[in-house]
Amino acid sequence: MFIREGDACVGHFDSTGAAVLQQVMIEVVALLSERLDREDPVVARLFPDVYRDDPQGSADLRRYIEADLRSAKLDQAGAMLAALPPDGGEVRLSEEQAEAWLRGLTDARLALGMQLGITDETDLVDEMDEAVLHDPVSVRVARLSVYAYLSELQESLVEALAG
Repeated sequence: MFIREGDACVGHFDSTGAAVLQQVMIEVVALLSERLDREDPVVARLFPDVYRDDPQGSADLRRYIEADLRSAKLDQAGAMLAALPPDGGEVRLSEEQAEAWLRGLTDARLALGMQLGITDETDLVDEMDEAVLHDPVSVRVARLSVYAYLSELQESLVEALAG
């Protein structure tokens, strides 16, 4: 997790945490590198309509900004992958880099949250308890654990930036 050290946000990752974050960001890059399917709820969440009541206006704006937004999201994910030691270790981020990491973590959490059906009303602890009771070694339990890890990582980075 991240702490503030002077002007930097410093995170220490064990090999497992680094591998999990690396895999998540590789999946985000893969998703963003494919042709975007506007009907896919994950894509719709990552690239929401700007004008909810004006689909045509949103489509027109999307035509102008989506490539740049997509490129920025890919750059953020790539920067995270480049900074992350593959076998764990220290990550030292400037304030600008930390903000890019926050945006990248947000994208990863949004994508995974959509796949898991997590909403603002979801109690993650209850969701995890229910999934563990149903099948403790399920893919859902593993994915919920990753979501919880990303949430804790993001929260620690926000706190480090604020500190």
